[in-house]
Amino acid sequence: MGVSDQEIAGYIDARLDEINEKLREVNRTLHSNPELGFEEHIAHDTICDFLDGLGYKVTRHAYGLETCFEVIYGTGGRLININAEYDALPGGGHMCGHNLISTCSIAAFVSLAAVLEKTKAPGRVQLLGTPAEEDGGGKALLIRAGAYENVCASVMAHPFGIDKAGRYGYANSRVVAAQHITFEYQGRPAHAGAFPWDGINALDAFVALYNNVSLLRQQIKPDERMHCCLLEGPKVANLIPEHTKINFTVRSATLDSLKALVERVDNCAQAAALATGCTLNEKKNIPYADLICPQVMNDRFMKHMRDRSFDVGDTLPMQASTDQGNVSHVVPSLHSIFSLEEAGDSNPHQQPFAKAAAGDKAHLSAVNTGKGLAQTAYDLLVDDSLLEQARSDWKKDIEERKNI
Repeated sequence: MGVSDQEIAGYIDARLDEINEKLREVNRTLHSNPELGFEEHIAHDTICDFLDGLGYKVTRHAYGLETCFEVIYGTGGRLININAEYDALPGGGHMCGHNLISTCSIAAFVSLAAVLEKTKAPGRVQLLGTPAEEDGGGKALLIRAGAYENVCASVMAHPFGIDKAGRYGYANSRVVAAQHITFEYQGRPAHAGAFPWDGINALDAFVALYNNVSLLRQQIKPDERMHCCLLEGPKVANLIPEHTKINFTVRSATLDSLKALVERVDNCAQAAALATGCTLNEKKNIPYADLICPQVMNDRFMKHMRDRSFDVGDTLPMQASTDQGNVSHVVPSLHSIFSLEEAGDSNPHQQPFAKAAAGDKAHLSAVNTGKGLAQTAYDLLVDDSLLEQARSDWKKDIEERKNI
């Protein structure tokens, strides 16, 4: 006789009740010590120490990344992945709430491990610490390093502002593909007053690039985005600027459409170099892929959350991007969304959202969502037909995305 959903939910609740106070401290530590991508040393050590204290075997500095970690629990069966993010934004702290992502993922891992222990079901769960989601593509690097090679599916969740429809969250998020590009223009300095004709103006090259891209915006699709920041530029007015460095993010619905849009932005950059006489160097990171959404995984997560009286919708489309999209092209995946009541009118990448991400209600939302992830992940480990349907839905969605 199988174990009922109610019994599984009871195991999950009981285990998280046991560890919640300590997990809350982990959450506070992460939020109080925001760190940029690949520099998340406090977060790495805090989470690893916490898991060590619970008796798990933790691999620190995993897969060649200093701030990555891995924990695997269980025996036999198949392996499911839960990703934890913990990087912050420059100058803004946890404006994207990645402290809550870690909290949610840890809750899912620990409670699923408890279920596997109680039920003696074959199966293993991997908690993977994935650095540098904001700008660095940690998961893309981990894919290359083989971290997901034996994984049957992947789950995680991300906080968001208050949903306009009043929902607690969404089972999945249809995010778009993105390419991070760094452009550098090199000119020649000269006295800006006495001998400006001797200079080659790298600031003009940046202005030309910005204007070229602004002109391009009229001819792009409604779901495409191009935005930038000036990383390095002139510091004095009486010197023809010899160097500028610009970071661009280009977004489009799929990897194929992204490639075409990036080519057009490259042309804008090259035209600016040609017009000003500057030399141009550019660097591209691994692109972030659009997110593939297997319907049956959405349905199962919605069921478990609604069984707990949380109103969760299906898929939320948005023009944001994540390297969980890359994972979703490798294995069937969830990138669920949970709303923060304390966020008010704010959304990720705003200061009020960072403040909300520190709150007790936000912590509770993360833990509750982790419960839904844990129960969905357990089903994928023990239900062969469910996993088979997830793979079928996943392949179908990949094929359908090719026609966008």
